[in-house]
Amino acid sequence: MVAEHITIRNNTSTPITLKRIERFKPAQQKRDDISTLATNFTRLMTNHTRVETPIEALSADSQPFDEIKDIDVRIEPFSTKKTERRAFKDNDNERMRITFEIGGEQHQIQTPVPTTESATMKALTEHPKFRFTGIYNRAESFLTIFSSSNLHAWMHELRDDTLLSSLSIPGTHNSPTCHVAPPSVRCQAVSPREQLKNGVRFFDIRVQPQYPNDASRDELILVHSVFPISLTGNKYFRDLIKEVNEFLDANPSETLIISLKREGAGDAKDEQLARILKDHYAKDGGRWWVRPKIPTLGEARGKIILLRRFNLPEDLQKEHGGFGWGLDGSSWADNTPNATCSSGHLCIQDFYEVQETTNIEKKIQYVKEQIDRAAKAQYPFGVLENGVEAKKYPFFINFLSASNFWRTDTWPEKIAAKLNPAATDYICRRHRDGDGDCGTGILVTDWVGLDGNWDLARAIVGMNGKLRMREN
Repeated sequence: MVAEHITIRNNTSTPITLKRIERFKPAQQKRDDISTLATNFTRLMTNHTRVETPIEALSADSQPFDEIKDIDVRIEPFSTKKTERRAFKDNDNERMRITFEIGGEQHQIQTPVPTTESATMKALTEHPKFRFTGIYNRAESFLTIFSSSNLHAWMHELRDDTLLSSLSIPGTHNSPTCHVAPPSVRCQAVSPREQLKNGVRFFDIRVQPQYPNDASRDELILVHSVFPISLTGNKYFRDLIKEVNEFLDANPSETLIISLKREGAGDAKDEQLARILKDHYAKDGGRWWVRPKIPTLGEARGKIILLRRFNLPEDLQKEHGGFGWGLDGSSWADNTPNATCSSGHLCIQDFYEVQETTNIEKKIQYVKEQIDRAAKAQYPFGVLENGVEAKKYPFFINFLSASNFWRTDTWPEKIAAKLNPAATDYICRRHRDGDGDCGTGILVTDWVGLDGNWDLARAIVGMNGKLRMREN
């Protein structure tokens, strides 16, 4: 096999220069029957079916068998360059340690990137000014470099008059479904609290009022379709909101968009859900943003943005001068590759009926097309009070989730095993600059964070780089 030339994409606002490549022999796999048995048992009990071998970092005393020094390949901001250097010498499982120079500092990355080091590239300079992260596609010998953000507070770096709909935002589908449940119900690897810590700023939540006819009760059961999200008993919206409030209290620069929909086996109505939410959660003067307009980041910081996928009672329809209550997603088109809600605030890709595994490729194509729509938009800074003008700058919401209850190979985790890497690769390698802001919109995912892998979330957040450059 002939090694491909290494291609580097600089997705930052700073020129970077490739300076050195060190090559190391392939890592030796250690066999540990006891730990393997324990891992497999844990995965069985938590409905994890994918098994990946963690990539360990090179040790400090690791010695390269080959070293190329004094390279001087400059990659300009937001550009891609194919180098003359090949990805391996003798074996495609070889590892590399690559050194870059940026603004007088040196930064290193190993490829493949160890999970434990995926947060940031290693700075060789004391008290570095810059921080970077890299995502490496071994099959294509393609390295993408992003400016590294503190994922727990990545919105802190953006200025207040940035429209929230202009941001590239990681989201999760059926966000609280991280509990032990049937594999067709479970959609997430980690808890909502862990998702928030790792950059997720859009939650998709489905609820069923437990006592819809008793206005004094606030119990909203978390569900996925007709099923409760846990085999160990009901989980409740109020406990999830408690975690969200704690996160926003600790990170006031951030915001969270909550898409809320009524599902479940009960006989509740949308209007009853709206009343419970208004009376017990989104109270006047509280943390919730319920105005029917897209906020700026300054308006949104520290708040929960309500995107409602339910109808309103008559009195709430009259709120805010007759424009209603919350961002209106009640006309959300079902199972669509591309549709705009009648409010004009939301452009949706939510094709989910993957009847056969061959349809996964169709789903991947729909995801890419929606990313491209978001990328072409160029958003103004500042408040958009004019409703007609605001419709030109919607949220592009892009669901990576899909499933077919009757086929085990199209359950959420199996779909995510193909969709998430495909989306990461498209963002890193094929998603190109153009006339717009080159954002991704909101990508709503299943099973992110599995085994500590947050590459997709980090790539999405990294795509705010060009928006930050335009601010300056």
